[in-house]
Amino acid sequence: MLAFQNGSREAFEELFARYRAPIFGFFVRRISVRNRAEDLVQETFTAVVHGARRYKPTALVRTWLYSIALKQISNERRRQGRSTTISLSETLAEPPDGRDEALWIRQALGALDPDEREILLLREYEQLSYQEIAELLKIPVNTVRSRLFRARMALKESLDPLQRAKGAR
Repeated sequence: MLAFQNGSREAFEELFARYRAPIFGFFVRRISVRNRAEDLVQETFTAVVHGARRYKPTALVRTWLYSIALKQISNERRRQGRSTTISLSETLAEPPDGRDEALWIRQALGALDPDEREILLLREYEQLSYQEIAELLKIPVNTVRSRLFRARMALKESLDPLQRAKGAR
């Protein structure tokens, strides 16, 4: 990033090559519309270009990129004017067959508290450390730990019938 700040086009190309796929995955897991996710990736890297002068190496570049992506997703949700939370009553009552398990898991994730879900996604899918998540969300590390614990417990409880069904096979 520092090389890009100093005018290196190759440095930007390296950043884009390294982080395009993870940032795309970040968006797909949150909005489920692949074309719009790709647009948001482009908007994120456009913001990187425009904000390069303001970048300060106080955190990892990855954390800085995810902070931009979080702002993009927040703007997207505002534009859509709807919540992405799925109520518990909307989740499947019975475990689905094998091909529908991903949908069932997505619905269980959607039923989580939005703050807890975001922390779980950042930790499990984006592989951010507790410290990176805390910096990104501007909350204490212990808050990250407790919300992550609650999210995992709620997800486990929600998916418990799935575990029983697999054990019976």
